[in-house]
This record gives sequence, structure tokens and C-alpha cells, in this order.
Amino acid sequence: MIEIKAVIRPAKLDILRTALRQLPQFPGMSVIKIDGCSAPWVEQSEPAGIKRDLLDYTPKVMVIMVAPEDVVDLLCDTIHRVAHTGRVGDGLIWTTRVEGFIRITAPSAG
Repeated sequence: MIEIKAVIRPAKLDILRTALRQLPQFPGMSVIKIDGCSAPWVEQSEPAGIKRDLLDYTPKVMVIMVAPEDVVDLLCDTIHRVAHTGRVGDGLIWTTRVEGFIRITAPSAG
């Protein structure tokens, strides 16, 4: 199993959810609201200062899912296609191997 994490623009979340839910292999996802800041190498239009440093945080959304290895490329490609705008700050996608997990389900009626 592979964990997929993606940080995207909040405006792309509904479109992404719709696209992912159309895939028969979609494993479900968790969503966390986060704030991100620019990497130091990103060209800044304003001179350095406390105001820019305080306002540098931008609302983002982190999408997390765990999926079988054979569908990871499809899921990552879908995330990239939907979340990409071509502007700085579109986000990141990364994967991590998962050694094991336990699905929490409701106890069966007995």
C-alpha cells in the first residue's frame, strides 16, 4: 500500500473530489485545512520585511489517501491534472510506502 499526500489550493478541492470519485479504484480520502508559506527560492515582488513574513501564509488543503500500489499513478496523475493551474503555489504531491494499516470499521451485529 502507498500513502498519497497532496497539498492543493482550496478552490480545487471540490473539482478534485468529483474527479477522484469517478475512478472505480478511488480508496476514499481525508482532508485537512492547512496554511503554507513560499519556499525561499520563490521570487518575491516585495522587499523582505516583517509585513511580508506575517502575510506569507496561504490557505491550502492537504488530501491524504492510502491506495494499492497499482492505482497510485492514476490517482497522482488525476490530482496533478486537476490541481495544476500553472502558477506558483499550486501545491505538492508525494507518496510514502505503508508497511501496514488497520481499517477501523463498525463492529458486526451479532
